[in-house]
Amino acid sequence: DMSRSFFYPPGREKEHALGALDLALWDIKGKVLKLPVHEILGGMVRNHCECYNTAGIIPGIKPGMSVKERAAATIAAGYRAFRMGAADTPANTTFNTHQKLNQLYDECVQAREGVGKDGDWCVDFHQRFELSDAIRGCDLIEPLAPFFVEDPVRAEAFGEDLPRLRKLVKVPIAAGEEWGNRWDFNPLVENHDIDYVRATLPNVGGITEMMKIAAICETHFVGIVPHFTGPIATAALVHSLGAFSGPLLMEYNFEGRELPHLPVCLDFKNGKLYPNDRPGLGVELDTTKLTQIMEVTKYDANRAQTYFRPDGSITNW
Repeated sequence: DMSRSFFYPPGREKEHALGALDLALWDIKGKVLKLPVHEILGGMVRNHCECYNTAGIIPGIKPGMSVKERAAATIAAGYRAFRMGAADTPANTTFNTHQKLNQLYDECVQAREGVGKDGDWCVDFHQRFELSDAIRGCDLIEPLAPFFVEDPVRAEAFGEDLPRLRKLVKVPIAAGEEWGNRWDFNPLVENHDIDYVRATLPNVGGITEMMKIAAICETHFVGIVPHFTGPIATAALVHSLGAFSGPLLMEYNFEGRELPHLPVCLDFKNGKLYPNDRPGLGVELDTTKLTQIMEVTKYDANRAQTYFRPDGSITNW
């Protein structure tokens, strides 16, 4: 329970903290030099960063809409792809991975219908399926041509399960949001066990480490679909991965959300993130409007994110 009650498994805390410091140092360097970070890194290689939406408030989406309706609205709003969870069920409830395969397939059919014949959609397995059911799930939805299947297996078992999965399924695979630095990702990228790296800022160790991961991906023609952790990290991703020449799709969930503590942050329009020439990360922070999200010294049952097998044992959310 203690190791699975929150989204990230234990053990990466120091790397995450160092990553936050690294972002701050790049921001300071850019502001001292009066240059945007992307110029220090060599310059942008793309006009904008295409996005998919995660839980943001998209114009046209209303509560109670079907997967098909939400997918259509996402594409209409200018996003490159619609992303959905795999047989989503409220946290802290029973999740029988074998029984959920039919729901997974039915909702993926709706996603394909919603984005249209030529649209893009992707599905996050969220490491919630047992390996055998993850394999079956990938096979079921393969004819629907997903852009990628995200995190089909547990992060703790990536090294052994992803190579095995790669040999058994044909769908593109994205993985790594809870994982990794360059040494973790290198064998998976080098052997093409994944098609897209889901590296996270600041968790991988900051911009410095992200650029090293990006270099590995460029070398082996593997794309990056970075996981987001917040608006400042997303701004850092635009700067760092805007200079990455491989395939890129950004995760975004701030459309329609107020960010009073960040009066200047992201340049987003019609489903796309645009670079800017503001110095550093291009972010301005109003410390007077910061609010507490949670106190990590206290256990909050409402923050616990788990599923339970039918027998009551804990599994991944």
